[in-house]
Amino acid sequence: MRTLTMPTVELPAGQQIPALGQGTWGLGEDPAYHDEEVAALRTGLDLEMTVVDTAEMYGDGAAEQLVGDAVFDRRDDAFIVTKVLPSHAGRPDTLRACEASLHRLRTDYIDLYLLHWPGPVPLDETVDAFTVLQDQGKIRFWGVSNFDGVDLMELTAVQDGGAVQTDQVLYNLVHRGIEWDLLPACQRDGPLIMAYSPFDHRGTVLRHPAVAAVADRHGVTPAQVAITWVLRQDGVTTIPKASTPEHTRENHGALAVRLDLEDYAVLDRAFPPPDGPRPLEMI
Repeated sequence: MRTLTMPTVELPAGQQIPALGQGTWGLGEDPAYHDEEVAALRTGLDLEMTVVDTAEMYGDGAAEQLVGDAVFDRRDDAFIVTKVLPSHAGRPDTLRACEASLHRLRTDYIDLYLLHWPGPVPLDETVDAFTVLQDQGKIRFWGVSNFDGVDLMELTAVQDGGAVQTDQVLYNLVHRGIEWDLLPACQRDGPLIMAYSPFDHRGTVLRHPAVAAVADRHGVTPAQVAITWVLRQDGVTTIPKASTPEHTRENHGALAVRLDLEDYAVLDRAFPPPDGPRPLEMI
């Protein structure tokens, strides 16, 4: 059996993190599934999928509470990522939002704190708040989510904006627009791309016959093909969601999958790469 070695990617600050992490969008919202979802996240920690992504928006804080329940006694094993809403992105509101997230997460620091998407608050206010939180030891690093290339240029132009570590964006076989410009720019100059929804939120990727054909050829699952396809890119990490330990182990099994040029050609025919710039997609 192939050894599943966890690949890593490097933040601009030099921190190594696993290329394959865990998402939580939609988790924590039904108490009937609480224990199984906690077990799924803890299984991921056991498998070195230590990046755990969440947000204050997910379930109005329920996902953060779930993460807190899963990692409170294993805090050093986890690299927690959470996000502040654009409506909370002013300096005082960001400080308050961070305190609320820390409380729900049952921790005294966040590893990576993201602005969830661009909003009306001037970016220098948000960056200033992030810098204060870093100085206070409440966050280690900060980044953004759903920023296109123009947004990143505006961000890096403000004071301390160059400290951005990640841009978390929608990227999967169905949504490949970032390959035209955003992905190459980030691979060249940073920040790190963190791909969310590698299966597509409607499960479109998993149901497609081309993905099923590639999966059957290798004796793996469509989900494993989808993850492997995303991770083929240098300097990209992805955060698939799993609500059961079995699903977590399935996601982790993608690390053993090796697709070849024929597989990629099949997938390119089914999901053509962009032939020009496209507006950044998000969900």
